Amino acid sequence: MTSKSPEQISEEAKLLIVDYLNKIDDMKPKERTQIPVQEMPAQDPRQRIKNLDEVALGYTIEQARIEAMRCLQCVKQTCVDDCPVKIDIPRFIDHIAHGQMKEASDVIKEASLLPAICGRVCPQETQCQLNCAVGKALKDVDKSVAIGRLERFVADWERATGKVSIPEVKPETGKKVAVVGSGPAGLVVAADCRRQGHHVTVFEAFHKLGGVLRYGIPEFRLPNEIIDKEIETLKLMGVEFKTNFVVGRTRKLTDLMDKDGYNAIFVGTGAGLPMFMGIEGENLVGVFSANEYLTRANLMRAFEKGKADTPIYPSKNVAVLGGGNVAMDAARMAKRLGAEKVYVVYRRTEVEMPARKEEVAHAKEEGIEFYFLQNAKKIIGDEKGRVKAMECLRYELGEPDASGRRRPVVIPNSEFILNVDTVIVAIGNGSNPLISQTTPQLNVNRWGNIIVDETQKTSVDRIFAGGDIVLGAATVILAMGEGRRAAAAINKMLAEEIEKEKAAVN
Repeated sequence: MTSKSPEQISEEAKLLIVDYLNKIDDMKPKERTQIPVQEMPAQDPRQRIKNLDEVALGYTIEQARIEAMRCLQCVKQTCVDDCPVKIDIPRFIDHIAHGQMKEASDVIKEASLLPAICGRVCPQETQCQLNCAVGKALKDVDKSVAIGRLERFVADWERATGKVSIPEVKPETGKKVAVVGSGPAGLVVAADCRRQGHHVTVFEAFHKLGGVLRYGIPEFRLPNEIIDKEIETLKLMGVEFKTNFVVGRTRKLTDLMDKDGYNAIFVGTGAGLPMFMGIEGENLVGVFSANEYLTRANLMRAFEKGKADTPIYPSKNVAVLGGGNVAMDAARMAKRLGAEKVYVVYRRTEVEMPARKEEVAHAKEEGIEFYFLQNAKKIIGDEKGRVKAMECLRYELGEPDASGRRRPVVIPNSEFILNVDTVIVAIGNGSNPLISQTTPQLNVNRWGNIIVDETQKTSVDRIFAGGDIVLGAATVILAMGEGRRAAAAINKMLAEEIEKEKAAVN
């Protein structure tokens, strides 16, 4: 990460862009690969651990144009192939390079209505940026064109200038689509089906919209205002939203079709069932799933001390078990909520951690301590049943397991005690079981994930599913990709029905 202030980064970009503007269309590929990678300005770590404001501040317009000029406009567009929703990446980046921000936004919105979200939280380094020709030439994926940061810039520019365009909606078809869950997969289905003129209703169990985007991702990474603005676009398109509506309890899934007249249903209820380690002491006061901890802090606003209806557990020394983005979010949130010491305990090394490099780097800057090749053996309580310590084991890496990562192997007699008063378990989530329990005809696998075909269709006619309820815990953009496939199948099915109905009348 950078030690430069946002002001320094901005001034350097203003000076640098002068060198490139006159030859923007004449640079050879080698010249473009020599353009410096633009660093992301960020809040000072000493300040940001005291607030929930966004850490990454976003590119300036000069930075965005310079970064866009690094793109080689390849004939073989590997970035598009690797994008789950198939954004025309070279085209929108070329518009940015030429200062055509509105045109860049229009290109992105052909494929995605959530650019401000995806630009912030999607792991571009393992998707669209992974096979970038610039990164390949420089032998470093971190030096690929910063596609995600450019996507974010365009979305933020559009919002800041008030030039948000509402996608065109075709004439009403009379068909109704129900979307269960307002997470990323559900929002994509709602957008794509509404564009075709179908009436779309999104049913959300919580009192706020956004699903995992809101309850699972802290505001210092994804501000709620961004989620609200993206959803507002869908509302302006005519999408209907119903909150506090638990499909499976408020209404059975099949009743939406049989009694309420919906012609198709998409299930995007996510993976909200927390997993635990099954070790001694997990029932002590002071042990939380990351899901609960982040939901209390994010959705229930527990960080607003003295105002929130749902308080957060007071902690001084916190251990977070796990190595993914959720673990980073929980650890960094604990720091902001007043913890003096926060430890991330992970049984492999930093190399194997699934968390994004950027999130790990931010956590380190904020004083989070990492205990690699270690894991909890049991949690120890005091006489009142509260966490007072955690017994840990040390590990070494053995042969690769089924995931391709080297298997952690316990070192005998390596036990040690870590003094903590709070333990947050962030080792993953299982699928939400409510839908499958109340719709027994819906086929699921042994983990409770809904089984779908290549079009996201389930075992029940007219019901489709996607996102974490199908994949298990995955990324926002992969969930969106599944939503895109499901919406295409729903739209095709309804279009064929409409044609048959017209033919029958004639």
